[in-house]
Amino acid sequence: MSSKKAKTKDKASSSRGGGFGGESIVADCGLNRSTCGYCKSSSRSSISHGLWTESLTVNDYQALLDRGWRRSGCFLYKPEMEKTCCPSYTIRLKASDFVPSKEQQRVRRRLERFLDGELDAKPSEQTEEQDISFSREVSVSVRKSLGAAKTEQNNEVEPIMKDLSEQIDNAVQRCIRSGEFPCNIQIPKASVKKVISAKRKKLAEGSEELLYTSNIAFPIAAAIKHTQTREEGERNKKVEESRLLPEVVSEKLLSAMNKVGEFTGFKVKVCKGHINFLSATRVTSSDRNEEEGLGTTMTKSSSNNLHARKRKLEMHLKRSSFDPEEYELYKRYQLKVHNDKPESISETSYKRFLVDTPLIEVPPSSYDDQEKVPPCGFGSFHQQYRVDDRLIAVGVIDILPTCLSSKYLFWDPDFASLSIGNYSALQEIDWVKQNQAHCSTLEYYYLGYYIHSCSKMKYKAAYRPSELLCPLRYQWVPFEVAKPLLDKKPYSVLSNYTKVSRSSSSSQASETLGESTSEHEDMEQGVTNDDDDDDDDDDDDDEMYNSDEDSDSRRNRSDITNILISFDGPRLRYKDIPRIKNRMVLKQLESRLVNYRKVVGAELSERMVYELR
Repeated sequence: MSSKKAKTKDKASSSRGGGFGGESIVADCGLNRSTCGYCKSSSRSSISHGLWTESLTVNDYQALLDRGWRRSGCFLYKPEMEKTCCPSYTIRLKASDFVPSKEQQRVRRRLERFLDGELDAKPSEQTEEQDISFSREVSVSVRKSLGAAKTEQNNEVEPIMKDLSEQIDNAVQRCIRSGEFPCNIQIPKASVKKVISAKRKKLAEGSEELLYTSNIAFPIAAAIKHTQTREEGERNKKVEESRLLPEVVSEKLLSAMNKVGEFTGFKVKVCKGHINFLSATRVTSSDRNEEEGLGTTMTKSSSNNLHARKRKLEMHLKRSSFDPEEYELYKRYQLKVHNDKPESISETSYKRFLVDTPLIEVPPSSYDDQEKVPPCGFGSFHQQYRVDDRLIAVGVIDILPTCLSSKYLFWDPDFASLSIGNYSALQEIDWVKQNQAHCSTLEYYYLGYYIHSCSKMKYKAAYRPSELLCPLRYQWVPFEVAKPLLDKKPYSVLSNYTKVSRSSSSSQASETLGESTSEHEDMEQGVTNDDDDDDDDDDDDDEMYNSDEDSDSRRNRSDITNILISFDGPRLRYKDIPRIKNRMVLKQLESRLVNYRKVVGAELSERMVYELR
């Protein structure tokens, strides 16, 4: 192909796909009402606009994401923000600016300990607060390994004791929820102390090395006794007192902790009301003397951990396709985590949800300029996480010209305690940072939708610094700026605060914020009313353009003249189609095109192909 022809081809493809080959073909499904899975409303209060597509360029989907759209299989949807019960804001963060929190750092260290063989994965308890919808749950556990050098041990003692205290506090709360302890008592936070060698034999029986202890059972028993009511009978009171002695309380806490089983590296025992944390290995006096004589810098458990079985984590990025092994994992996840009924899960629904994609693949080999495309190319992918070749999680993602968009993650319930949802998000952010060297435009990580009124969505705001998309002007607004608006009302024009802040001081901005928001909501309502008026406008002439039409109608019709329409094959701009004589058909088509242009934007309405159905 000559260079002249190649340039012509590139120009033609860029006019449709924004730089990459192929074309986007969409069919407008209009408004859809359904019940809401977030607020659990029984009415059909969730309202969104839908598009069906089997062909979509990565550039066009990127542009749709930046107007609040999102895909589920080949179906695209966008919440009607001012009408729906739970307004959903697109949330993203710039990968290079990401600063992990302490909790996120613990998640990474925890999985590293698991891979080093210092920690076993055990199913953790699901709570209502956990975000199981998007698998980004956070679990709290012992983060530090006993196999640390003595030179580092002083720095790690405090975090270890803090984590052990948190585990005891969690066990106390489980006992309260189960009715083991009264719910009206005031219990102090658990305190864990390091045990000096002189006291080790007093607090523990056996030859294991006692490292930490807690006497929390004593204040708990005292608090329960103090809050007992005087109306109790003498017989019941004696039973209650015997049941809630410190020794009994410590046994109950031990039982609650064993249900979670987070103390790998420790043996947890109770003795005379104390909760004791012992090393997992026995240490003889000869061993102790030998190690102290050599001046070794390793703790007892770390020398044992040298022989722990290492695990291997592998991540495989593959194009979206049906994989029987992935499907089996998906079924287990839906049944155990989401409590779905077996009959509700099918291979067809799985494919439609997580395998089918309209995105046109962009392989890296198609372009000479490697700065434009990452090594994997663009499109829809499944990221597999394997431990010793066992599939433990699958992340469904879209890789686009400026971002990695996280769609869904499902994981093995046997590995719930590893917080794989959080870990996969950290890995995906790292992937964006690493691949920016291959694709200079690749900068952002999209976390899907954020719903401020939904507690299960709060975890997304923990990935900082994040931005929310303004639903009116499609500008990105820092989360910290948007939060005060969302605290007041679920639907807000987020960019109002930015405009006010630029023209006023902070105090003036807070005073005028409510007024400014009201003005723009009135403006938005006015636009809607204009469209409605146009739809209801009487037109006695069958011609497409009539000099007697009012200015609003003429403006709306001129706006849609360049929309590209597919008529079972041929593509024509609206202005080029034969004149429609039937007034009702004409009016219905124009109304649909006006709404379509409004939800996808002027540029995309003229670039994508609108398929009539």
